[in-house]
Amino acid sequence: MAYWPSVVTATPAHSGIGASLSYRSALWLAPGTLVRVPLGAREVLGVVWDCPAQPPEGLSEAQTRPVASVLDLPALNASWRQLVAFAGRYYQRGAGEVALAALPPQLRELDTTQLARRLKRQAKAANAPPSGDPAPCAAPEGPALSTEQAQVLAALQSAAAPALLFGATGSGKTEVYLRATRQVLDQPGTGGLPTQALVMVPEINLTPQLEARFRERFEPQFGAGAVVCLHSGMTPAQRLASWLAAHTGQARIVLGTRMAVFASLPGLRLIVVDEEHDPSYKSQDGARYSARDLAVYRAKVETDALAALPNAAAAPRCQVLLGSATPSLESWHAADQGRYLRLDMPGRMGGGSLPRLRLVDMNHQPKGAVLAPPLVAAMEERIARGEQCLVLLNRRGYAPVLACHACGWKSGCPHCSAYRVFHKLDRTLRCHHCGFTERVPRACPDCGNLDIAPVGRGTEQVEEQLAGLLADARRPDGSPARVARMDADSTRLKGSLEVQLAALHSGEVDVLVGTQMIAKGHDFRRITLVASVNADSALFASDHRAPERLFALLMQAAGRAGRDAGQSAASEMWVQTWYPQHPLFARLKLYDFPGFAAEQLAEREAATMPPFGFQALLRADARTQAAAQAFLNAAAEQGIGLPGHEDITLYPAVPLTIQRVANVERAQLLVESHSRAALQRFLAAWQPVLLACRALPEARGLVRFAVDVDPLLV
Repeated sequence: MAYWPSVVTATPAHSGIGASLSYRSALWLAPGTLVRVPLGAREVLGVVWDCPAQPPEGLSEAQTRPVASVLDLPALNASWRQLVAFAGRYYQRGAGEVALAALPPQLRELDTTQLARRLKRQAKAANAPPSGDPAPCAAPEGPALSTEQAQVLAALQSAAAPALLFGATGSGKTEVYLRATRQVLDQPGTGGLPTQALVMVPEINLTPQLEARFRERFEPQFGAGAVVCLHSGMTPAQRLASWLAAHTGQARIVLGTRMAVFASLPGLRLIVVDEEHDPSYKSQDGARYSARDLAVYRAKVETDALAALPNAAAAPRCQVLLGSATPSLESWHAADQGRYLRLDMPGRMGGGSLPRLRLVDMNHQPKGAVLAPPLVAAMEERIARGEQCLVLLNRRGYAPVLACHACGWKSGCPHCSAYRVFHKLDRTLRCHHCGFTERVPRACPDCGNLDIAPVGRGTEQVEEQLAGLLADARRPDGSPARVARMDADSTRLKGSLEVQLAALHSGEVDVLVGTQMIAKGHDFRRITLVASVNADSALFASDHRAPERLFALLMQAAGRAGRDAGQSAASEMWVQTWYPQHPLFARLKLYDFPGFAAEQLAEREAATMPPFGFQALLRADARTQAAAQAFLNAAAEQGIGLPGHEDITLYPAVPLTIQRVANVERAQLLVESHSRAALQRFLAAWQPVLLACRALPEARGLVRFAVDVDPLLV
């Protein structure tokens, strides 16, 4: 007897290939089984979505190809497949594209023999007795809970809706995550599998300290393999090992970035999304999904699956906990509507207070000053007392542009409509969009002028200038102050991030200069002064989300100061600005996020912007800007009359802010609606129209197109 499994493979929606492909198999294959199948001249990894006993209508046995091999792994469960199918539908991507992107890259390359060897080694390592380690024991209890923490945990146990933990920086949210995870892991599993938890962070640099805390708390009880990580900074072999451990139930806790929302966790009972407001949870390439929103959906799917089990009345549920000191306005609005349960922790641990905010009016400071003299003096005082300072500038490199003031030449990128950034340490001009790098020219390439100079400031320049300004500052032992920098350039090498964090925690560094990567999530106990050097750049941006991002960044940065309750009263947050009367700073001075959120939501409602309206972007990349815009405008014209069109507004095509990257022109078209359902109906009906528009003569030169649902950058 033959079967005709329906298999999804990594075929993008715009390829025109169907959602799944039919193959032939002599054995019945359970849905979720991983298989290797022929696709053209290649053999690729696929996931069985269905396995009927009859061939599809109009397809004979001679027209199908057999499944090449079956991977000896437990099938991906129905909840995982439902999550992938939903993500594909909602974000207008192929289910196979989402499914295969969610699997570790090395799994796509291994054949059945190689995988069997890998599984054998992993099982042997998991069953090996620890050498010199004590036997598993009860997990450490951790510090005593505050009243607020205890109330939040009690409310979380009975919560029937997604929970939004609105906790001030330093209020002990991580301890709540640890205790909630402990409660879940102590519960009995179902189907012979232990319970599991997923903890997500927005950036890789936040995983080391969180991983250390989770290992310290749970490895004594559950063993060395209980906690695994999943993020793009791992090697392919590491990612495969972590994924297999989670998929087979060996790992009880998975820590990861946005990609971890698709991890196969058959015993999942808790999803924690730390710093849920962070835009890093929204993917900007491939399937442009929001990991935060998918986490909420996944918890619902897992809960429904548990409720369908026998003895459903006593079935547990999968809880999702979104945590932040500055929640996204979408989540805040959902809590206002009652769709989320808001849990408040306004107090800092130990009774500490948030730092005092000091606005520095740069109109009254010496002309050309990078750092105001009073701020430098305050830093010297802190260094003399053995305390640490943090300086935030969200721009890496030495200067954003190198310019000739004689002829007007600027260090533009020949492949992008952007400037190359001047990096002084290696004397290069580097494009942060396409990566094109050249040595700094000795003279202006246009006029030969030797006097070319940097314009603007980046973290390298601030680090250099601070080292000069603090040259006379002395630590309590009389040694000179040490200034360090932490950004994407300084942490590029493997292990460099951990080394820099260790130096800061040990007190070797007195002043740390960095980008937004240092402003959130870190627990720096000795920092008592935080300074934002250039906060004004986002005050008047065209992006409607710019005020929200700036307020969150400054409030998160302020939270790095005074985390030791004994020093919190003397901690300060300095903000240098040319516009001290701006309403945003009035709210920031009081750390009044609810008031700020209410004002922003009122503005959004008046303009029917998210979360009161719903958006999607159709993006097009082409060899010429004319071809990109012609494709978009043709797609808009042919979208008239499609289902849901009467509730849709289609705007004309426009170039992106940076319209050329790597010699590819980029344009976009905004789609808006007051109804999410109407927008989804329209986008689903629009997909075949977009495929047809690729063949239009005026769209010749189109490279690719993509639909971005719920975009963050408009």
